Amino acid sequence: MSNTPDATFDDSMLSGYLDGELTQSEHQRVRLRLEDDADARRLLEQMREIRQAARSTELPAPTAEEWREAPRTPGSRWLRRSGWLLICSWAVVLAALAVWGLVASPGPWWEKTLAAAIVGGPLLLFLSVLIDRLEVLKSDRYRRVEK
Repeated sequence: MSNTPDATFDDSMLSGYLDGELTQSEHQRVRLRLEDDADARRLLEQMREIRQAARSTELPAPTAEEWREAPRTPGSRWLRRSGWLLICSWAVVLAALAVWGLVASPGPWWEKTLAAAIVGGPLLLFLSVLIDRLEVLKSDRYRRVEK
């Protein structure tokens, strides 16, 4: 970058110079480098242009419809509902099979207790969340409010 190499100077110091984040001695060192080095001046100018372009870029805010999480087309709504129905049905069948296996199989009481805890714990947690969600849906005044 320079005609006279300086091991203590790197391009990140130009960024700090541009942002006003350097100490007084670092600031003076960069100013001296800029006076002597055309490559450093070019690089600093490029950094200024990039900074200005980034600051002047305006991104459009998404519309209210773009913020929605709900599926937008009838096909995707049907697929989502069908997927949830399939998952819930699978969970019920799996839990029923686990309970049937516990009751029908002979074995020590501690094995059945452990298996019941492994199957029953997540099932109870799922049911508690489901009950809470259904309760909130009944009383949520803002459920149908669109952003």
